[in-house]
Amino acid sequence: MFALVDCNNFYASCERVFNPKIEKKAVIVLSNNDGCVIARSNESKALGIKMGEPAFKLKNLIEKYNINVFSTNFALYGDLSKRVMNVIRSEVNQMEVYSIDEAFLDFTDYATKERGIALRKKVKQWTGIPVSVGIAPTKVLSKVASHIAKKHTKSGVFMFDDEDLIRRALNVFPVEDLWGVGRKNAKRLKEAGIHTALQFRECDSGWIRRNMSVNGVRLQKELFGEVCYPLELKRNRKKNICTARSFGTEVKELSKLKEAISSHANTCARKLRDEKSCCTSISVFINTNPFKPQTKQYNPYKVIQLDVPTNDSMEIVKAALEGLQSVFRDIIFTRK
Repeated sequence: MFALVDCNNFYASCERVFNPKIEKKAVIVLSNNDGCVIARSNESKALGIKMGEPAFKLKNLIEKYNINVFSTNFALYGDLSKRVMNVIRSEVNQMEVYSIDEAFLDFTDYATKERGIALRKKVKQWTGIPVSVGIAPTKVLSKVASHIAKKHTKSGVFMFDDEDLIRRALNVFPVEDLWGVGRKNAKRLKEAGIHTALQFRECDSGWIRRNMSVNGVRLQKELFGEVCYPLELKRNRKKNICTARSFGTEVKELSKLKEAISSHANTCARKLRDEKSCCTSISVFINTNPFKPQTKQYNPYKVIQLDVPTNDSMEIVKAALEGLQSVFRDIIFTRK
């Protein structure tokens, strides 16, 4: 059995830990340079605020409902994530840290709803972060269970321990919410008349293989309770490292872009060294404002191949600036 521990509205919950006055009040967290919404409290969701929504479009709503707005504080979120994971680790023999706010646990020794409730209570008491716990025979089913625990239970814990219960849950679970089903696959599935997780599970496996490759077949098997994705106890090195930010105001000067590119490239180099890795190529991209379709749009992308793999900041910054220089254009920001 697996358990998935998922922090609820993690970034917003982190802000509440250090500011209890905003508990049960609408909270949103904005991306770097306060570009768009990347985290919402349940109260903000109830107001209709969507993930990725540009901050400037929410100005009237923020003032009307006195929404608490925060810029990202990744140092804070990273520290609290480590605390949460350390608390969880003390309660299990094996675990996989899946993301900054999620972890898969090995509940093979004993899996009960009471164990999930006790774990949830301990994390909240020791860190201040609320979590949901989904318990099931496979990772995919534990993802479904966690979704149900978060949205449809008072205890914050849900367990699949009966095939009939699994079947009833999958019958109403949207196929697009399944772990591993992206937008393109969701569209393809719906066009084929597959709208629920149960319909996907009962679909012809040959059709799934042809349309979604072997990953789709594994997903289907996991929904039947067959383990295809065991715990990954050893973290794999990253294949790609990206640092991208939106600007709070339009930037037209090459000098300002150089400053930003240099900072981002240096951040990537530091992450490379933390990974004990080196890179063989560097990609540079810049975009005009997509929220102003009336202006000329320009979205160049440049890949610089390196002669020798490196993680040296000076070399990476130099190559990134060369890439920027090659794609930068003086654009007249007028209507088409």
